[in-house]
Amino acid sequence: MTADTLQIEIQQTTTSRLQQVDFSNLVFGRDISDHMYIAEYRDGQWQNMRIVPYGDLSLSPATAALHYGQAIFEGMKAYKNESGEVLLFRAIDNWKRLNKSAERMCMPTIPEDVFMTGLTELIKLDSGWVPNTPGCSLYIRPYMFATDPYIGVRPSESYYFIIFTSPVGTYYAKPPRVKIETRYIRAAEGGVGGTKCAGNYGGSLYPAKLAQQEGYDQLIWTDAREHAYIEESGTMNIMFVVNGKLVTPAVSETTLDGITRRSIIAIAKHMGMEVEERRVTVKEVVEALQDGSMEAAFGAGTAVVISPFASIAYEGVDYSLPEITEESFVSKVKNVITDIRVGKSEDIFGWTLKV
Repeated sequence: MTADTLQIEIQQTTTSRLQQVDFSNLVFGRDISDHMYIAEYRDGQWQNMRIVPYGDLSLSPATAALHYGQAIFEGMKAYKNESGEVLLFRAIDNWKRLNKSAERMCMPTIPEDVFMTGLTELIKLDSGWVPNTPGCSLYIRPYMFATDPYIGVRPSESYYFIIFTSPVGTYYAKPPRVKIETRYIRAAEGGVGGTKCAGNYGGSLYPAKLAQQEGYDQLIWTDAREHAYIEESGTMNIMFVVNGKLVTPAVSETTLDGITRRSIIAIAKHMGMEVEERRVTVKEVVEALQDGSMEAAFGAGTAVVISPFASIAYEGVDYSLPEITEESFVSKVKNVITDIRVGKSEDIFGWTLKV
């Protein structure tokens, strides 16, 4: 069986694991769908595109990505509408951002057809894994890594690009408690903070662990130079509602250009809400928490969609945030995104793609 437009060989599993999944109790990242898409980069071109049963990879101990960190990824989701059709949300934007990361990490870019055709064929094959329960979705993980069996320090000449999927539920069971970090950093100017490379996440684990030992769920990252400016929160973009305005750090080389973030901004502007994308100081955030003008603070990302914070801590003081109501901006914008993603309302932005 082949996908004729790109000559993708498709090997279907003989033993599906779909019946083993408890769709009423989905834990993020636990269950992996039946198949994966693989494309190989060798001799200056992408080749050997195939969809095969999900399984282990055979790699040399000298595989370059394991030593020098040439590894990037994306996170995206698929949903089902009321008719059972599968919808992808802003997939082209994920493809573009993956290529931006590839360029920064000295890796080959992926042609649109190699990405999109492989993605859609994979989703068609595993469409039964897309949940139709409210709040659930099919998480999609495209990633690329260097495969040269060579330990000299140079860009690899060969790569694997792989996509696999996982049915998921809610990322956070309850609103997270977060802490403004003033010692460790996520990214610095001139670095790779604006890319989705593996090292960004590896370096964040230790300070996050320390915060969790103090009773917090995640960190709010600040700038590397002064720890005076807000950047991101954990693996999410961060946004604030202050005095009726949506305020969020501007995208820079130290912050990720989040696709959910972009979607929220577009919806807010469409709703007539004032939006400020700029440098956001720790001082103004703390003052807004103290004087009550902070109406909401939340993380935004593919995994969490929108995650309102229960509290923000700074220099040993915990500041509680107002409870989110159905009439709040946070609830309204989350409902709009959700309704677009599941085809419940008209997609006036052109974000969804029917598989």
